[in-house]
Amino acid sequence: MKRIAVGLLFVFSFFSIAATAQSGRRPTPAPTPATTTAETPADEYSESKPKKTFPVYTKSRKEKSKNKNDKTASAPTASTTAASVPTTDEDGEVLNVETNLVTIPVSVFDRSGLYIPNLRRTDFKIFDNGAEQEIAYFGTSDKPFTVILLIDTSPSTSYKIEEIQTAAIAFVDQLKSQDSVMVIEFDANVHVLTEATNDRMAIYKAIRRADFGGGTSLYDAVDFSLRKRLSKVEGRKAIVLFTDGVDTTSTKSRYETTVSDAEEADALVFPIYYNTFFDNRGGIGSTFPNGGIFGGGRDAPGTSSAEYAVGRKYLEDLADATGGRVFRPEATPGGLTTAFEGIAEELRRQYNIGFYPSEEGQAGQKRQIKVRVNRPQLVVRSRESYVVGGSGQTQSATQK
Repeated sequence: MKRIAVGLLFVFSFFSIAATAQSGRRPTPAPTPATTTAETPADEYSESKPKKTFPVYTKSRKEKSKNKNDKTASAPTASTTAASVPTTDEDGEVLNVETNLVTIPVSVFDRSGLYIPNLRRTDFKIFDNGAEQEIAYFGTSDKPFTVILLIDTSPSTSYKIEEIQTAAIAFVDQLKSQDSVMVIEFDANVHVLTEATNDRMAIYKAIRRADFGGGTSLYDAVDFSLRKRLSKVEGRKAIVLFTDGVDTTSTKSRYETTVSDAEEADALVFPIYYNTFFDNRGGIGSTFPNGGIFGGGRDAPGTSSAEYAVGRKYLEDLADATGGRVFRPEATPGGLTTAFEGIAEELRRQYNIGFYPSEEGQAGQKRQIKVRVNRPQLVVRSRESYVVGGSGQTQSATQK
């Protein structure tokens, strides 16, 4: 019993000393939460909404070798982090300074499609792979641009050619005198009808010269326009593509390669989609009642519903990859003239936002972009991603 009492006394003394020691310490302050900026309520801003994620297309050795030997092949521009920024020294001489500035064009409209002017740098936020970036460059100047009118003159568009030519001329009529136009037609081959010019009569004549040929090398035509022509053009640029989207004879390019190249280019693509499916079910030059040239219930190449579905998706992918839009003449409010007014306005008055990525990516890595405008109920359209460029690949940070 005595031993128990001594033991209890020892335990009591131990906890008393421990409690006294603990109470004598300076209390450790609780961690202070990091200061954060309150998130803007979702109903008080508008932001770009990516429609899909495009895989980074890995070129085969043969394609890499072809591009390496092709002196006119374009290095990725709007999609790289290497940039050549024009600056001016004290004597007024323009200098090119290597930076890692990434710039993207941004279009902002109200719900009825009207352009929203007079937005300021502070109205925008930009996110790179989900992380907000500091805006280092902001431009809104009204600059001239260069556009390629890429006209499908394959047999499938024969029923629409006059309509396409009239629409192309209507687009030219929306441009300012300093804007330049290049006219290219394609069937099985690609033909440049006029190089970039602001001579309106030369442009009109080139459009009217567009004539038919066999086959449809749509993918080759898009590749040619991006790499052989627009890659050499400085400033803002775009392709207005008049087609039904069906390719039958391309040999140098494919669906995947051209979408990937378009995503890496600094040009917008605006497809004007003509649905020629029902026009061609009779088969051009065919006497078979089923609409095919082979008989036996088989469709002529480029006339099946599956091929038209692929064609529509291709045009949507081109537009989405570059920040453009697809227009359907019969379904465009106000007709194509109104649509062309919008395209010309958009090309001329886009906002240009630049940032230095807070996290450097690896060459070839795809990074997602999101743009936010601190105003509600607006439509914000921009490039959805960019591909980090390798060494030696430069762009003009103030282009577009």
